[in-house]
Parts: sequence; structure tokens; C-alpha cells
Amino acid sequence: MPERQFGEHFDASAEAGGTRDDIGLSKHEVDTSLPNPARIYDYGLGGDHNFASDREAFHKLLEVDPDSRTVVRSNRAFLRRAVRFCLERGITQFLDLGSGVPTVGNVHDAAHEMNPDARVVYVDNEPIAAAHTRRLLQDQPNTAIIQEDLRDPEAVLNAPETTELLDFSQPVGLMMAAVLHWVGDDVTDLLARYRRALAPGSALAISHLTDEDLPEQMREVEAIFDETSVPVTYRPRSQASELFTGFDIVEPGAVYCSEWRSEPHESLAEPERTKIWAAVGIKR
Repeated sequence: MPERQFGEHFDASAEAGGTRDDIGLSKHEVDTSLPNPARIYDYGLGGDHNFASDREAFHKLLEVDPDSRTVVRSNRAFLRRAVRFCLERGITQFLDLGSGVPTVGNVHDAAHEMNPDARVVYVDNEPIAAAHTRRLLQDQPNTAIIQEDLRDPEAVLNAPETTELLDFSQPVGLMMAAVLHWVGDDVTDLLARYRRALAPGSALAISHLTDEDLPEQMREVEAIFDETSVPVTYRPRSQASELFTGFDIVEPGAVYCSEWRSEPHESLAEPERTKIWAAVGIKR
């Protein structure tokens, strides 16, 4: 591919082998040489908003963990079930933190299947994820994307898109699917800052990578992510009660994501193969 001049706008998906129109990003906005978890995840789900470095990283993951596609697909299935759970409880507005690159089964897709009036705000700080989400949502009512870092709750909560779409005097579904393991700091204070903004009856959905049952394999996975833009931090299921401070965790508790209220075709004989535990709590 010909070398571009600095600052020239480029088509991220064409770089990845696709044929989409320009998404309005300049070369200096995206470092495509370094794998990024959001784009690696996109490739694992079968998306095409990724680059050679991301695909190479995912194939390295497959070498040490042949179930890597099962991991990302099981997590996405959990997210859809968590959205449906919220809607069944009457929660019709969602804040999806670390939403990633839009591929299949996004929060607004699952929500609008049950309630076309449901409102969704996506949050991601990765430029390609934000740009593609913005374009995807152009014709989608009651949705928005903000390019912010979830580690800055005040910026997220006070963004115009958030305040225009979400009413925090009413319950909100706070979705944190496969994102907290990219936050290496103590996340309890971070979660507390979001919790204070939520009305009673709001839901918190978390899914999180763990190494508790397959430590040797997950050490190899960790080494691969150490070479990406964001290293991984594992947390065990036993930490769920701490992460859900102020929330009542609903049944079946903190379990592997393929076990969380799954349909028979979604369950696995060896649920630990997903390497991700999941839980949902309701704010007291």
C-alpha cells in the first residue's frame, strides 16, 4: 500500500482490507502499528475494522488459546442477555462503557429489538471504534457515541450526548462488558464515581477476564497483551462483591459468562473455556 503523507485522511477499513468510505480520521490520530484490544476484539468477532497488527495479535492468541473466538463470542452473547434482562426490569436507557468497534450484537441492536424507544450512549476512547460507531449511528434514533476515557467518569457523565439522552433520575443500565480488565488501577473508586450518578434500581453489568482456573495459559495470553496498547489485568470472581459494592448481585451470581442466564445452545460443557466471568447487580 502506498505510503501516505502525514495528516492525510485515510479509510481505516480499506487499510484493513475493506472498501468502506473515509471515516474522517487522519494518520496521526491512529497508531496502526500497535495492536489495540478494541480492534483485536473486532477481528475475533469477524469484523473488518482492524489492522494487520491487530490480526497478528489475535492469531498469536489463537496459538496459546484455541478458544479465543469462543471467548469473545461468549462475552458478546452475555452482553445481549444482560441488555434483555435490564429491559425486562423496565430499564430503557443504557450507558455502554468501553463499547469498542461496532460489529454484531451491539447494545442498541439488542435493546431496540425489544423497545425501539430505548436510549443508548456508547463510550470509547479508541479513535477507530468511536469513528465507526458514529457512522453506524447516523440513522439510529436515541443513540450517541462519545469519544472519552471511561476512567474519567465526570467527562463521560457530563458530555452533552449523555445529558441529552439519559435521565439519571431514572434507572440506567451501566454496561461494562470486557472492559475493566484493561484498567490496571484500583477500579473500586472508579466504580463508586459511576455508582453515585445512578438512581436506585439501576443495573451494573460486568464481564471480566480471569486467570483463576487456567493460570499457565492465561500467563501466555497476558504476555501477548503486554505487547499491545493496553496491558491486561486479571481479577477473580471472588472480587465481584467488591466491584458490586452498593448493588445486589442477581442470580446466578458471578459465573463464567456462558453460564449467565444462557440459552441451552449458548452453554458450554467446560464454561471455564470462556476465561471471562460475568455478573449483573441492581443498585440498592
